[in-house]
Amino acid sequence: MEPISRRRLLIGGGTAVALATVAAVNWDDTSRLWWRVPGVDKPRKDGEVDHRGAHWIAASEANLRSADRPADYVIDRVVIHVTQSDFRTAVKVFRDPLHASAAHYVVRASDGRTVQMVRELDVAYHAGNRSYNERSIGIEHEGFVDRPQNFTEAMYRSSARLTADICKRYGIPVDREHIVGHNEVPGADHTDPGPHWDWKRYIRYVREARDASSGSGSGSSGKASPGKA
Repeated sequence: MEPISRRRLLIGGGTAVALATVAAVNWDDTSRLWWRVPGVDKPRKDGEVDHRGAHWIAASEANLRSADRPADYVIDRVVIHVTQSDFRTAVKVFRDPLHASAAHYVVRASDGRTVQMVRELDVAYHAGNRSYNERSIGIEHEGFVDRPQNFTEAMYRSSARLTADICKRYGIPVDREHIVGHNEVPGADHTDPGPHWDWKRYIRYVREARDASSGSGSGSSGKASPGKA
């Protein structure tokens, strides 16, 4: 079958023809193409997560901006953070409308439990840079930058699976140009993830997770029960 271009979908043959043609395409490819058409609101369901295995706990709407990514803003970065707090406190402050920031995900140190607090569709206020907020997904990791013991094997592995899933879904290269620390965001005044974050180990785990899931179809959006901090 001849590939269907976005331009042909938008201007060729009217809605009926476009929909009939799209129906013949692989469902996964169709859903991604549909989501990238500007002006089309992507479906939103209460409790739905973007990463299978994550638990949903909503951040305050004051700490994010509703968007329609990647149609309105291309997602091409993952930003790695460290909470400088325990897991429960991080979740609590992201639910506080006075905090003025939140990340898309928070990963717990002890067991790698992952909570999603902002849909990937939306712009979370996490990077301290508007352009990076719009183009990236932020992942917070429980711990403190000066405590290497916080960065557990369970945390690295869980976070790596999450980042691999994100990179796979948005076509983001798994490298240090596209997976960056908060301290590397232009204009950032933060130091996380700090000198004890093992970048070589982390990128290796992300690549392993990406390769393991290649062709498996895992990591798609799914319904999740509300999580508990």
